[in-house]
Parts: sequence; structure tokens; C-alpha cells
Amino acid sequence: MKLATLKDGSRDGQLLVVSRDLKTACIADAIAPTLQRALDDWNFIHPQLDDLYHRLNAGRAANSFDFEAKNCMAPLPRAFQWADGSSYVNHVELVRKARNAEMPESFWHDPLMYQGGSDDFIGPQDDIVMQSEEWGIDFESEIAVITGDVPMGVKVQHAGDHLRLLMLVNDVSLRNLIPAELSKGFGFFQSKPASSFSPVAVTPDELGDAWKDGKVHLPLRSSVNNMLVGQPNAGVDMVFSFAQLLTHLCKTRNARAGTIIGSGTVSNKDASKGYSCIAEKRALEMIAVGEPVTPYMKFGDSIKIEMLDKNGKSIFGAIEQSVVEHHS
Repeated sequence: MKLATLKDGSRDGQLLVVSRDLKTACIADAIAPTLQRALDDWNFIHPQLDDLYHRLNAGRAANSFDFEAKNCMAPLPRAFQWADGSSYVNHVELVRKARNAEMPESFWHDPLMYQGGSDDFIGPQDDIVMQSEEWGIDFESEIAVITGDVPMGVKVQHAGDHLRLLMLVNDVSLRNLIPAELSKGFGFFQSKPASSFSPVAVTPDELGDAWKDGKVHLPLRSSVNNMLVGQPNAGVDMVFSFAQLLTHLCKTRNARAGTIIGSGTVSNKDASKGYSCIAEKRALEMIAVGEPVTPYMKFGDSIKIEMLDKNGKSIFGAIEQSVVEHHS
């Protein structure tokens, strides 16, 4: 099943059921007005949405219309919680190596995770608005899951039962603000502005055999200014599965329906697969030639993030955004 949220002038938009080929959609307000409402009562509402999804795919849904990603908010326009992990330890290792920082051995068995802002996500084709290029504007291509209610202390073997939907993420980062923030010893804040998500969130079954062991075994494609810069396989070199990330999150707390957990920047040890953020490319340049060459994003630059199935069809739709200057 594929779900999206239509812009309607409200904070939470209208829930849409979207066809498998991403060509048509139906407003699902007769079943649930918003995605959060569906998540709150998933066991009751999911079968009804799934029935509408099958009718839409068969061309039998009343009042269907052409689906356009530009008219969408993030699938969850605001969420109770957005926690981003760092499952691809290769990415962390490269970035730290470039600044001659030793990586603790614990990073290989104890996930990194930070809590980001979740009250103001960016739509999948809305601009990334920034006040200054000097902040070091970067994209981060990731995968995320949306959960149902998860009890504190959930065991990893049961955590996967609580995963409801998957999305793509652009975890926008301001690299030049990060060092000063981390030096305070209190984590990210201003250096992690609003994130953006794919037009569509999908249930795990939509991925077929590409969804295995709590990982998505497909390449994640990133293009800057219409040039492909990376296509690492998200299932390769993912040290912590989504089940493990969820278990980590719930070690000391419950997670409520609508919690979003990110994978961290998708990265492969095979550098020929390219990169999912500019910082990683710059890290490789530092290691190779002693200084970074690739610049961070400038006003007018664009980023596209997409995942294709084995038949070359888009699964989640594309995040397509331009960086623009903020005018107060």
C-alpha cells in the first residue's frame, strides 16, 4: 500500500491512497482524514485503506485523480518524534578519519542517534530555504520508517512487528555549524534544520524481497544538479537494522504511533557507488589529496533522491528540491 498527504491549506493535509505506479490517487477521508489518524488506529483502518488501494490499482476506485508529487506535503507533515540513527558506520568512519578523529569501537555495536525537529517537515518538492550559503548546506539521502505504538524495552526480534511504513529522507545538514555545536557536548540543533521526505510512504510488502532482515536491499540514487552522484545499496553495509534502531530508541521510553526513525546517510564501503551527502565526498578528498574540493550546495542548486525497484520503477516518488535564499 502507498500513502501520501495532499496539501489543503491545513497543518496536517488530507490522507491519500496512491496507486502502485504513482499515477493516480484517491482522497481517503471517508476512512481516515490524516495519516496520523490512520496510525493511531492502524489495525482497524489499515484493512480499509488496503481495500481502497486494491480498487485504485484495478481502476475501480471512485473519484480518483492524477497524482502529482508537487501537491504533496511530507507523508507525515508533522510528527510526534523524529529520531535519526547512523546505521552506516562507514559514513561515520570516513568523516571522522578526514578530520583525524579516532572512531570509538563502540560505534560498531551501540547505534548513534539524535532527536531532530519534527514540527515542520519540508514537502518532497518544496524548496530548501536557507539564510546563508556560509553555513555549509548539504543533503543526506536516507531511508526512514514510521512506527506504530512500541513499548519500552521491546526486544529486537519483535521490534519489526511495529514498523508500519517506509519513506525516503533528505536530512538537510548545515556542515559549517556542526563543529561548534558538537564542541558544546550537547548534540545537534541549529545544524539540523527541517528534513524532507518522499511524496509517498509505503508498507514493507511493497518492497517484495528487497525488504529483508529489517533492511531495504536496493540502491538509493542521489543526483545534484541533474548529475547522478551516488547509488549505494541501502542493504549493504547497514550495520544496524531498523529493528535494532527501534530497540535502541525504546531502551528507556515508549515510542508512540507516528514516530519516525531515520537510517542515517546511506553509505557503502565501495567508493565507486558514489555518495549520499557532500560531506562524505569531501572526506574522501581530504583523505586522498589533503583538502576538500567539492563545494557544499549553493543557492539555485538542486537535489533529487529516489529509489527504483528491480524493474526501474520509482517506489516512493522522488524528493526533488532546490536550495533558495531566505528573504525576511
